[in-house]
Amino acid sequence: MGKHIIVDPITRIEGHLRIEAIIDDNGVIKDAYSSSTMFRGIETILKGRDPRDAGLLAMRICGVCTGTHYQRSIEAVEHAFGITIPKNARIVRNLMQGSLYLHDHVVHFYHLHALDWVDITSALKADPKAAAEEAFKWTDNPIGVGAGELKAIQERLTKFVKQGRLGLFANAYWGNKHYKFTPEQNLIAVAHYLQALDMQREMAKLMAIYGGKMPHPQSIVVGGVTCVQDIKNPARNAEFKSLLVKAREFIKRAYLADVLMAGTVYADEALDGTGAGLKSYMAYGGFRLDDTGFYKAKTLFPSGVVLNGDISKLIPLNQEKITEDVTHSWYKGKTNLHPFKGETIPEYTGLEKKEDGYAYLKTNEKYSWIKSPLYDDKRVEVGPLARLVVGLAAKDKRITEYATKFLAKLGEKLNLGKPAPISVIFSTVGRTAARAIETEMMADVMMEWIDELAANVASGDLSTWTEFDFDKVSKDAKGYGLEEAPRGALGHWVVIKDGKIENYQAVVPSTWNAAPRDYKGRMGAYESSLIGTKVADPEQPLEILRTVHSFDPCIACAVHIIDTKGKELGSFKVNTSCSI
Repeated sequence: MGKHIIVDPITRIEGHLRIEAIIDDNGVIKDAYSSSTMFRGIETILKGRDPRDAGLLAMRICGVCTGTHYQRSIEAVEHAFGITIPKNARIVRNLMQGSLYLHDHVVHFYHLHALDWVDITSALKADPKAAAEEAFKWTDNPIGVGAGELKAIQERLTKFVKQGRLGLFANAYWGNKHYKFTPEQNLIAVAHYLQALDMQREMAKLMAIYGGKMPHPQSIVVGGVTCVQDIKNPARNAEFKSLLVKAREFIKRAYLADVLMAGTVYADEALDGTGAGLKSYMAYGGFRLDDTGFYKAKTLFPSGVVLNGDISKLIPLNQEKITEDVTHSWYKGKTNLHPFKGETIPEYTGLEKKEDGYAYLKTNEKYSWIKSPLYDDKRVEVGPLARLVVGLAAKDKRITEYATKFLAKLGEKLNLGKPAPISVIFSTVGRTAARAIETEMMADVMMEWIDELAANVASGDLSTWTEFDFDKVSKDAKGYGLEEAPRGALGHWVVIKDGKIENYQAVVPSTWNAAPRDYKGRMGAYESSLIGTKVADPEQPLEILRTVHSFDPCIACAVHIIDTKGKELGSFKVNTSCSI
C-alpha cells in the first residue's frame, strides 16, 4: 500500500478540499483521491422561481467568481428565450468578465499559489542590491523592486520574524528542499506579493465601474445591462481605462516576469511533465467579438476538445455530449445524465474509520460532494491551460502569438538557442504559465474593447437592452450559458415551464477538475495530475499543494462539517425542495 497521507483541508483555495495520496518508499505518489467536503444546493433553491431572478441567486454559488456565475445564468435564460443583446451590452459584459480574469489570476498567483514556489524565510538572507539586479534578468522594466524598496520590505519582514508575528506566513513548509529560488529571487517575489495586495483592490474597481459593486455585481439583466449612465459618461470610461493601464503595467512588469522566473528555475519539472495529468482538454470558448448571437459569433477563445495532448487535432465541441456521473459522489439517482436532465439528490455515506483514529475516504464507494462530468464519455481538464491548448490546436493567431512569445523567452533563459518546446505546457509549471500568458493577452484586448465601447457610444448608440415578451418566450423553453470563466469551462443549464424554472444545473470548472473517479474508475484532473509526483517529505507535502493549487480550486457551500480526524461535529438535513 505504501504511506497513506491526508491533506485536509487544502488551504489557500476557495472552499473545502481534501486530498488523500498513497506514496511509495521512494516518495512517489502512486494513487490519489480528491474529495470536496462541501455541499452546494443552489440548483434546488432555483426550482419554481422566475427565470429572470436566477442570476441573482446563482451568483451566490461562489463568493469569488460571482460575476461569471451571474452572467452564465442570465445568458442561459437569454439563450432559452432566443434573445440577442445589443452591442453595448456585449462589450460591457466582456469588460466585466475580463476584469474578473485580471483580478482572479493575479490574486491566484501571488496570494494563493506563490508560496508553493517562494520560501519567505529565505528572502531574509537576500542581498537587496543583488535582488534588484536579479529583477532585470526577467524583464527590461521591473516594477517595485528597487534596492531601497527591497531593503525596506526585508527589514519589515525581519522585524516580524524576530517578534514572532509572521501572521499568514507563520505556518508553512519553509526550508523544504523542493523550494528552488535563490534568496534574491524569493525577495523579488515577496515584494510583488505585497504590492499585489494593493493591486487587486484596483483591479476589483474595474468590475465595479460597470457592475455597480464587486463582488456580486448588479447591472446585468435578462436582455442586456442597466449601466446606461456609466457607459454614456466619458469620465467613467476614462476611469476604467486608467485603472486598466495600471493593472496592465503590473501584469507585464511583475506577474509575467515572476512566472518566467519560476518557469526557468523549475524548468526540470516542466520538461519532465510533472503535474501533467489527463492531457485531455476542453474549452467552451468565450468572449463574443461580434453581435451574431449565442454560439454563432466569433470568440476570443475558441471552443473544442483536444485529447491526449495531440494539438494537431481539434475536436468540435457539442454540448449534448456533456454528462455527469455520480458513482463516486454523495448523490443518488441516475448517472451519466445530461445537465438538462440532471438531478441533485444528496446521499451522504460518510467516511470510514481506521485503527489509527483517522477517518479515510471510502474510495471504493462514494467519497466527494463533487460529481464527475464527462465529455463524450471522456475525462477532460478545463482552465487556462485548456484554453491555451485548444487555442493552439485551433491555430488561433492571437493565442499562438502570446504563447510563442513566452516560450521564446523561456528558451532564451534556459540557453536552448530556440524557444522552449511546446511540451513544457503539459505540467504544473505550464498550467501556471498558461494563466499568466492569457492574463497579458486579456489586459491588451480589454484596451481594444474599452475603445470600442467609447466609439460606439460616441456614434450615438446608447442601446443596452433588448425587449422581449416574457409571457410568450417563457411558456416552454430551455437554454444554456456556456463561457470560459477564469478557472475554466462554466455551464449553466435551465429548463423553463409556464414562466417558472423546472430544472437547473450548473457544472463549474472545479466540477470538471476536482471530480472523483467515474463509473469506469477513471481519475479526475486533480487526481491524475498527482500521479508520479515525487514528495520530498511526506510530513510537508509541498508538491501536492503546488500541483493542486495550479488549477486554482474553487469549491463552495458546505452543509456537513467534520474535524481534522474525521469526527463528526454536525450534520444538517438538506430539504431538496427548499426555497428562500
